[in-house]
Amino acid sequence: MPELSKDVVALLQYLAPGFLVAWVYFGVTSHVKPSQFERVVQALIYTVVIQALLATERSVALWLGKFKALGAWGTTSDLTASLATALFLGLIIATITNRDWLYRHLRNLGFTSRTGHPGEWFGTFSDFPRFVVLQLKDGTRVFGWPTTWPSEADKGHFFITSATRAVDDEEQDLSYLEGLLINVSDVSYVEFAKPPEGSS
Repeated sequence: MPELSKDVVALLQYLAPGFLVAWVYFGVTSHVKPSQFERVVQALIYTVVIQALLATERSVALWLGKFKALGAWGTTSDLTASLATALFLGLIIATITNRDWLYRHLRNLGFTSRTGHPGEWFGTFSDFPRFVVLQLKDGTRVFGWPTTWPSEADKGHFFITSATRAVDDEEQDLSYLEGLLINVSDVSYVEFAKPPEGSS
């Protein structure tokens, strides 16, 4: 295998923080990873943001060094600070996305009607935490709390706790079970129960 040139290694070190931000973001959110090309473009954009933040961090560190010197700022400091910043930035962006913070404020201001969630399916379960009724294709109805749910409507599983199953108008209390794992492909539709009066 041919050796990598110093320029390639330097380029990979330069882009690594951007790829780290993207890796953390897609690891912590339910968004589907985009194509290879789109990931590279995102990594380049994140790299520019990281480099801007790194320049600010370097300036602050050098200014603080006038009062209390902890050591010289070198290439190792650059790499460490950029990776730490990338990890922090990835977690912040993922948290903002998962909590729909940015899009919620933009919707309130009338700029958009979109959400930060990967789709209506995931967004509905995330925004309406309550008991649900799963109407299965075989006619069975399962009532319970969706502890986890699939991020897409066509693949994945529900994990339902505090479950009750109704078959031919006969109810079975399944609360003695830890929960039920139900394939989304077995579900015809989902009903969301209204929260009790006075609860938020």
